[in-house]
Amino acid sequence: MSAVIEGERIEAAPVVQGCLSKMAIAPGEPGGPVRYTLRAGEHRLDLNARLGQPLELSWTGAIACTHCGRATKKSFAQGYCYPCFKKLAQCDTCIVKPETCHFDAGTCREPEWAEKHCFQPHVIYLANSSGLKVGITRGTQVPTRWLDQGAIQALPILTVETRQQSGLVEVLFKEEVADRTNWRAMLKGEVEALDLMAERDRLLARLDGGLGQLRERFGTDTIRALDEVPVSFDYPVLEFPRKIVSHNFDKQARVSGTLLGLKGQYLILDTGVINLRKFTGYEIAVS
Repeated sequence: MSAVIEGERIEAAPVVQGCLSKMAIAPGEPGGPVRYTLRAGEHRLDLNARLGQPLELSWTGAIACTHCGRATKKSFAQGYCYPCFKKLAQCDTCIVKPETCHFDAGTCREPEWAEKHCFQPHVIYLANSSGLKVGITRGTQVPTRWLDQGAIQALPILTVETRQQSGLVEVLFKEEVADRTNWRAMLKGEVEALDLMAERDRLLARLDGGLGQLRERFGTDTIRALDEVPVSFDYPVLEFPRKIVSHNFDKQARVSGTLLGLKGQYLILDTGVINLRKFTGYEIAVS
């Protein structure tokens, strides 16, 4: 049996099997928790409905590249075979460090891909996932990026015209604030609410000179301040773990336990936690 939720068929069958994609996460109803859907091949499972119930995931031993579909013995960059990892622009180091963009040097792996994905508006934001952090994302990825990181609060503060510009702004902010999430603290729920608007004003004042230099370089209108209000998210967690034990399909093909929560791209089980995004492309049987 199955049901249709927001245009997608959500499975209710006892066992489904397919290659993992990162979980689909969407804001819940006002005042309600974030909604999680596990994606295994063509199958979709409503994970919120599985809270408090046994859940078992078993890796079949197969891995398929998420780009070309070929079988691979090892996954690179969360889901790619080695040839795709080496040739695709989305796997280049400038994606992780956009300030190192080399498009203008004529050495971009896929100029057409870059024009579509890198030369579009990006948002610089503050988030609170394990404490204050700065981050960047394409405007079209708001709020998905925040949910993937397990942020309980987020606030867009600046918008820029290209990914490279967002990377340069982020480098500037990293002088004052972290750009990474402490995933263990995030999963333990050890996160206090912050006044993100006050933090924004403090950081913009301290970094005004550096932002001014970037505006002189790229143009006054290329880096624009946003007048937004913070958003907050409530994750479906029955119980946070006191001690973090991490499951890994490469070391343990079968992962099972009672599903106690969902946060970021993690399943929180009574036996440990697992980052499903890390295993994109792995063929999993879920029951």
